[in-house]
Amino acid sequence: MPFFDLILVHNKGAAFSFLASQSGWQRWFLSLLAFGIIVWLVMWLKRTPTSQTLLGLSLSLVLAGALGNLADRVMHGYVVDYLLVYSPPYYFPAFNLADSLIFIGVIGLFVDFWQTEKAVKRDSKH
Repeated sequence: MPFFDLILVHNKGAAFSFLASQSGWQRWFLSLLAFGIIVWLVMWLKRTPTSQTLLGLSLSLVLAGALGNLADRVMHGYVVDYLLVYSPPYYFPAFNLADSLIFIGVIGLFVDFWQTEKAVKRDSKH
């Protein structure tokens, strides 16, 4: 397609290849950071009432993406990115399905927070 390619990129860093040029310590630092975030997300998800569907779904998407990227990083030492979107001469950094899940989940979190804030403001007026 004129705007999309499948490629193979081994990203040893974080988002946008941040820290990728470091000597190797970033693998374990980023893995530990991801593990901590995963634990925090699981605890948050467990406390989320089942009535908050969007929040639960959004947290689950972020959690799934974090687990996918962590698995790559621990098993391979890098995250495998394979999706490339572009419009020459502009190229978005390569990403993967896990990154997409995190992105969609974060959008869902923003929508949920916005809706919750609106509801709180509306209820406080009455």
